[in-house]
Amino acid sequence: MNKIDLNGRVAVVTGGAQGFGRAITERFVASGARVAIWDFDAALAEKTAKEIGGETRVFKVDVTDTAAVEQARDATLAAFGKIDILVNNAGIAGVNKPVWETDLEEWRKVLRINLDGPFICCKAIVPAMLKQKYGRIVNIASIAGKEGNPNASHYSASKAGLIALTKSLGKELAAHDILVNAVTPAAAKTAIFDQMTQQHIDFMLSKIPKGRFVLVEELAAMVSWLASEDCAFSTGAVFDISGGRATY
Repeated sequence: MNKIDLNGRVAVVTGGAQGFGRAITERFVASGARVAIWDFDAALAEKTAKEIGGETRVFKVDVTDTAAVEQARDATLAAFGKIDILVNNAGIAGVNKPVWETDLEEWRKVLRINLDGPFICCKAIVPAMLKQKYGRIVNIASIAGKEGNPNASHYSASKAGLIALTKSLGKELAAHDILVNAVTPAAAKTAIFDQMTQQHIDFMLSKIPKGRFVLVEELAAMVSWLASEDCAFSTGAVFDISGGRATY
């Protein structure tokens, strides 16, 4: 494992209890960071924090709730003194159906968590980063946000929106040494697969030239670099990690 220097840094990872979020938390801790795991499932997050070790703290938070996010931010600042890194990872897949069969409330639920959540977290944390004149924000988007997966319009639209949010915020913060980037992974075998049909999983695999799903550790390595001082000139950018699936 290449050594990425996050010594002295404090990171918030939303949805850090499992999947991509857990792998990112593990890599951050191995790189010297202190990590606040923000997760709706506090019991699972506590188990994860105990297993990972290092300086990890758990904060139960619903990323769609502005007051809860602001409370978690204040508690994190009280515990660690600052927030250098924000990884917006919390997300859901939603039910796989074509547009005309998708329930409006299901559409809204996916957009709330996958797009409103990162917006609310950025809105809450950016002022603290501006005050310290430093920050790194990494948004976990998806290849679906570039290409649009059939029977996943809500998920695809939410991730496309997250890419656009990344580009807008990156431009707004470019002069403040606060860099905002997105990653667009292909699917990985995480708990999010439990929400998908086997047909949808097979479709996604068929699109990947490397012939396998991304490993959570591979994504965590890319995110760790984007969260470090070594990433100094890339902002508002989209970093592909789709095994050759992406065409742009």
